[in-house]
Amino acid sequence: MHWAGWVASALVAVTGGWMLFDGLHALVTGDFVTPDSGTHAGQLGPWANLLSGIGLDPRSLPVKWIFVGYAAAYLTSGAVFAAGAAGAWRAVTIIAVLGLWYLPFGTVANLAVLLVVLTPSLRIRG
Repeated sequence: MHWAGWVASALVAVTGGWMLFDGLHALVTGDFVTPDSGTHAGQLGPWANLLSGIGLDPRSLPVKWIFVGYAAAYLTSGAVFAAGAAGAWRAVTIIAVLGLWYLPFGTVANLAVLLVVLTPSLRIRG
C-alpha cells in the first residue's frame, strides 16, 4: 500500500478507536469523556451542538450506541482497506462521509481520509 494509504488507515484507527472508547465509556459510566477542569469542564465537543440542533440529546443512550456502532464499522472498514481488499475504499469513503459531523477532530481526520481514498493514484485498486 502507498504511504498515503497507511496515513488514511492510521487516521481511521485513531478516529474510530477514540469514538469506540468514548462510546463504550459513556455506556459504562453514563457519560462521555469530558475535561475535568478549565473553561470547558464537563462539556462535550462542538459535535454535540450539531446533534442538539437536529433534536438529538448528545448524552442520550441512542447517541452512545451510534458512537459504538459507527466506530465498529469504521474500524472494520479501515482494517479491510489496510489489508488491501478490492473496493474497500468505497466502504471507507461512505463511513468517512458519515463521520464529518464529529467536530472538530473527526471532521478534519475524515476529510484527510477522503482525500486519500478518493485520489485514484493513492487508493488500492479494485
